[in-house]
Amino acid sequence: MTGVVISLEDKKHAKASIEPLMGLVKADMQRVNDLILSKTGSDVQMIPEVAKHLIDSGGKRLRPMITLAAAQMCGYGGEGHVTLAASVEFMHTATLLHDDVVDESDMRRGKLAARMLWGNEASVLVGDFLLGQAFRMMVEVGSLQALDVLSHAATVIAEGEVLQLATAKNLETTEDEYLQVIRSKTAALFAAAAEVGPIIAEESAAKISGLRSYGNNLGLAFQLIDDALDYGGNARDLGKNVGDDFREGKVTLPVLLAYRRGSDDERTFWEEKLAQGKVVEGDLEHAIELLVKHDAILDTVARARHYAEMAKDALGTLPDSAHKDALIDVLDFCVSRAS
Repeated sequence: MTGVVISLEDKKHAKASIEPLMGLVKADMQRVNDLILSKTGSDVQMIPEVAKHLIDSGGKRLRPMITLAAAQMCGYGGEGHVTLAASVEFMHTATLLHDDVVDESDMRRGKLAARMLWGNEASVLVGDFLLGQAFRMMVEVGSLQALDVLSHAATVIAEGEVLQLATAKNLETTEDEYLQVIRSKTAALFAAAAEVGPIIAEESAAKISGLRSYGNNLGLAFQLIDDALDYGGNARDLGKNVGDDFREGKVTLPVLLAYRRGSDDERTFWEEKLAQGKVVEGDLEHAIELLVKHDAILDTVARARHYAEMAKDALGTLPDSAHKDALIDVLDFCVSRAS
């Protein structure tokens, strides 16, 4: 199947990269990786096997890198940012294990999902183990405020999962309702990852708020680009099979836009395929045609670009630095994934 090429107006996006961020946090990130490996150890053999399968599957680890960068740019000189970054990655990994069970996904980051190898029960329980380890590490840092932020994020993520179940296959979902789902499921952890860095650096409330806003808006942009990529990207960039959202009956923003803009016959198509699950060969290609016809993918990318600009503005009060530039590059990279 031929994907949709989404052109970008700003050529700068084509050169965007997270490499500057990776370079700045490289040494600390190695320590995070070592800590992650040590904390997945267990006498229960299946736990390190399942955890290692997902942890080793090639994720960018953007969230923990943001925690490290936020702490570094605020002049933090302790060890807590490494521990919190590992906690953030464990929280993210746990949600992936749980998500794949809820969504009945077969693939994750180009490999078989853990549930396909060890079963749904093991995936859920290992996810719970990782969450437990994440909270143990948070406590070790000794910052009650950071613990509050990350524990609240865990609650919001769970609420987002339940909210997504409530809106699943519902084509009457409003855009505001959908944004609330991704604000909870995706943006909450990005926001917390960015916020705990300045918290342990004992920075001003203004800088803490600015970095939290950056993370929140980055998370919204990131998820909206993922929504667009499911119909116009490739498996390498997406980390799963293109069209998975369609096959799983997920009602994402591109679909909501096309559904509202479409004819009665087109709305019937979406209802049969997503709400009723009557997907046959060729339906994904037709779905993409409808999304292109109604500019649904392009408009989803435009919304993502809007949130990326909001994230840039949130950094405006922070002093100029290599870390600030790298965080801005992350935003450009995020949007450029849809090119």
